[in-house]
Amino acid sequence: MLMFFHIVCRSAAALVLLMATAATAQSARPVPVRVAPDTYMVQGVAALGSSANRNFISNAAFVVTRDSVVVIDALGSPVLAKELLEEIARITPKPVSHVVVTHYHADHVYGLQVFKDAGATILAHHDGKLYLNSDTAELRMKASREDLAPWVDEHTRLVPADRWIDAPLRLTVGGLEMELRPAGPAHTAEDLVVWFPSLKVLMAGDVVFRNRVPFVGQADSGHWIEALDTLLSYDAAVIVPGHGPVSRSARADLQMTRDYLAYLRKAMGEAARNMDPFEEAYARTDWSRFAKMPLFDAANRINAYNTYLLMERSPP
Repeated sequence: MLMFFHIVCRSAAALVLLMATAATAQSARPVPVRVAPDTYMVQGVAALGSSANRNFISNAAFVVTRDSVVVIDALGSPVLAKELLEEIARITPKPVSHVVVTHYHADHVYGLQVFKDAGATILAHHDGKLYLNSDTAELRMKASREDLAPWVDEHTRLVPADRWIDAPLRLTVGGLEMELRPAGPAHTAEDLVVWFPSLKVLMAGDVVFRNRVPFVGQADSGHWIEALDTLLSYDAAVIVPGHGPVSRSARADLQMTRDYLAYLRKAMGEAARNMDPFEEAYARTDWSRFAKMPLFDAANRINAYNTYLLMERSPP
């Protein structure tokens, strides 16, 4: 009876903690933090997208120029984008003139319609068209309308870019120079990073994950590592990653993402070459360097499995 009492108490405590965590996530707003002159970011929670957190799992950023505001990514639901617009209005009355999409994953683009309806021009890499016209995008939206309800619903839509680019593009907006540079195929085929030379600020999207295990999915991890090597050559004082807190130690934080991807390729590549069964290879791999990072349990096995399949198809 005493053991049963302890089990019930532990279960009740766990339920209270779960409810408190969900309530906190649901109430979280995208509150901007200044990271450089006239430059702000909002940081998503380190979790998988859910109804409880309103799909607020990725970062977005914006820069206030002389005439208008440039936003980088649009967050993971229309309500979050609306709140971000409200937060921008608290800082400046200037309109949002441009939104740059770093890639077309749901947690970065389901808020785009709010900015489009507000009159912003959307820019993205032209390979985003492949995703927008794919069965994957349609199925993901259908699942999101169930899994992320009521924040993603039948009124949520995917928004194409007004301007598709396929090469480095230099723009001046309100006197501020910015460079859009294709970085894919890396995390996705359509990765874009945005570089503000005068600010020494790099908006890296999901090419960089900070303080958490990256989501690799079907990514081309070899090219991803090449993209990180390119970013390591930038003279960035501040990096806004796609997930995790702002980085002021660019080399160390880029290196962590790079090291994780390289370790996946080394461990799973060796297993694939030896034709070792995946489960055996995964079990004997030493994951201790990364095991304490947020989302390790949620992401690492599938990352390793997809890398194993990749290395089977295209060994180094």
